[in-house]
Amino acid sequence: MSKNLVIVESPAKAKTIEKFLGNDFRVLSSMGHIRDLVEKGIGIDFAHDYAPVYEVSPDKKKIVSELAKAAKSVETVWLASDEDREGEAIAWHLYQVLKLNDNNTKRIVFHEITRDAIIKAIHNPRTIDLNLVDAQQARRVLDRIVGFELSPVLWRKVKPSLSAGRVQSVAVRLIVEREREINNFAAEANYRVTAIFTTKDKTGKPVELRAELPVRFKTKEEAKAFLEHCKTAQFSIANIVKTPAKKSPAPPFTTSTLQQEAARKLGFSVAQTMRVAQALYEAGKITYMRTDSVNLSDLALKTAKAEITNYYGEKYHKFRQYATKTKGAQEAHEAIRPAYINTHTIDGSAQEKRLYELIWKRTIASQMADAQLEKTTIYINISDSKQQFQATGEVIVFDGFLKVYLESTDEENVNDEQQILPEIKIGEGAENEVITAQQRFSQRPPRYTEASLVRKLEELGIGRPSTYAPTISTIQNRNYVEKGERPAEKREFTELELKKGKISEKTKTENTGAEKAKLFPTSIGIVVTDFLTEHFPDIMSYDFTAKVEDEFDEIAEGNKKWTKTIDVFYKKFHPIVENTLETSERQSGERILGKDPKTGKQVSVRIGRFGPIAQIGTSDDEDKPVFASLLRDQTIETLTLQEALDLFKLPREAGEYEGKPMKVAVGRFGPYILHNTKFYSLPKTDDPMEVSQQRAIEIIEAKREAEKNKIIHDFGDIQVLNGRFGAYIKFNDANYKIPKKTDPKTLTKELCKEIVAAQPEVKPKAKRAKTKK
Repeated sequence: MSKNLVIVESPAKAKTIEKFLGNDFRVLSSMGHIRDLVEKGIGIDFAHDYAPVYEVSPDKKKIVSELAKAAKSVETVWLASDEDREGEAIAWHLYQVLKLNDNNTKRIVFHEITRDAIIKAIHNPRTIDLNLVDAQQARRVLDRIVGFELSPVLWRKVKPSLSAGRVQSVAVRLIVEREREINNFAAEANYRVTAIFTTKDKTGKPVELRAELPVRFKTKEEAKAFLEHCKTAQFSIANIVKTPAKKSPAPPFTTSTLQQEAARKLGFSVAQTMRVAQALYEAGKITYMRTDSVNLSDLALKTAKAEITNYYGEKYHKFRQYATKTKGAQEAHEAIRPAYINTHTIDGSAQEKRLYELIWKRTIASQMADAQLEKTTIYINISDSKQQFQATGEVIVFDGFLKVYLESTDEENVNDEQQILPEIKIGEGAENEVITAQQRFSQRPPRYTEASLVRKLEELGIGRPSTYAPTISTIQNRNYVEKGERPAEKREFTELELKKGKISEKTKTENTGAEKAKLFPTSIGIVVTDFLTEHFPDIMSYDFTAKVEDEFDEIAEGNKKWTKTIDVFYKKFHPIVENTLETSERQSGERILGKDPKTGKQVSVRIGRFGPIAQIGTSDDEDKPVFASLLRDQTIETLTLQEALDLFKLPREAGEYEGKPMKVAVGRFGPYILHNTKFYSLPKTDDPMEVSQQRAIEIIEAKREAEKNKIIHDFGDIQVLNGRFGAYIKFNDANYKIPKKTDPKTLTKELCKEIVAAQPEVKPKAKRAKTKK
């Protein structure tokens, strides 16, 4: 019989820790939080100082029973949940629900799941930090108040079934405001002048120089006048300036920078990065992944030095200690790094290997020497002109940390290509081979990616490491924001070229504006943002949201009482809610687009009961108005009259198949094909206005094939099915994972029942009411 019970949040973490402790320790998992605010009602007792009303989740009752039984049979219970506020709250809830006592309960924390870290934690236990618990409760209670009180306002004033959140609504506002910046942006044209010269190097050998004029011309006439001057001008090397430069490595990863860099280098979503990092942490391969610290432990610094010296040499090492600049940094005491820095690669899934490699490289590079560069600029005189062409080049003298790693950026269309300049003499003549003046355009503000949105939230002090990923997932799940793509558009530009003493003019085309994995606000996201900004300016204020985070930090440090923070907020917030319900008008974001040329009736666009719609006619007309749903990439804010009229061309027939018509239409859940009473969703890449008969047949057959392959086994009440993330078992309207090493094709009904019985009780999924398309 074990004398000690260690409770952690996840089975994977339990399995790793169990390897480091002897037979006297039993490690069990709580499977995350065991209780939360009650689902029915607001779950807050306003009459008793905002006391939270908690309940054990129905799916956790069996786990709680098992933990309680195990706790009674041991001498000491060790609460080993994560070291941030959420982990501290899990430990406190376990203490309360399991009715533990101070005499035999110890709280332990560790930043990495290694043998040394676990043993050290066992030797240095502490009590539950109630300040951290209070900070977590304050966040939970405040967010419940905001969501519970704002959501009914949105139901009545905008659209049923909407919801609002304190941090999420502000994140959506950022995306909406950026979209409006883009819509209102007017590109300004100018002319960039580049040239190719031939000259001689110091040995007399002919060499080529690519150069650029440092100023741009606003008009074609100015650019042409400059080229006219260059027709007869003489060119010579006026000066050569060499300057040493250096590049320094980026600090080790925080949660925010890991999410950003994994998006840029690996193409991971923010949520995907956190899932993979969680798995690496729980397997004991990296340190804790929710942190805003860039500090490295003494042991990590020593190990990094040994690795760098051993693999690259002494000159590549440079001791660095980074200071955390993030406001309110508190989640953990060390950056994200490999648990064992001398382990360069790991076993695991492809995603785990790639993310681990990224973390290892960033950690090692942070302790390496600067890269030494030499930047050279050659200035080329133009006779009878104050202008000078400049040829620039960069040479890496010593690669330093670049041998291992270089941080990416979010900048679009960045060209880092550098030419290596030849050794030439001042005063040497130069002949122009070609001088080009190309029309360029100012760039509109970039749309947010998940990574750049995280960076902006961190910059504004909104949210903390534990909230970035849930916030971004929530705003997409609520259909306020969509992650999508937009194809490039053709754009014409003018190019003037001086070659062999003659100036020619051409009109060329280029692709511009392509978007990939960018965040776009939906119509409902725009209308909700406008409504909340008008009636709840404090909630939607960036400064207010950041100030609340600062107050949570003060609570965590024991400098402020959490109930006081809630009280001050609620007494100001609640009257505004009541006033808005009583006095504000319903908001649909309606825009009048013009008249229907066929009927002369008004054409408008607005938010309807099931989403954004175009409408011909009004309720005052003798005939009822007719409606059409907007397409995926359309919003009520930018829809034109012609685009609205085109929507009424749907539904349209795309021909016949198997003797039945194929009707293309747009419904509540997007474009679809109706064939023989069955619905087939159109892929995002297909335009419902242009789907041909052949394409419609392909879509129908593809879905039939997918449905045929979906069922692996059908045992009546139990099914083995193929899903988006692999095979799974379906039983009583709930889904169960199949163990990794089990071949789904070999499963019998009895084996399926064993797998179901071995897993925690799962709530059946709520069935969504069917609606006509």
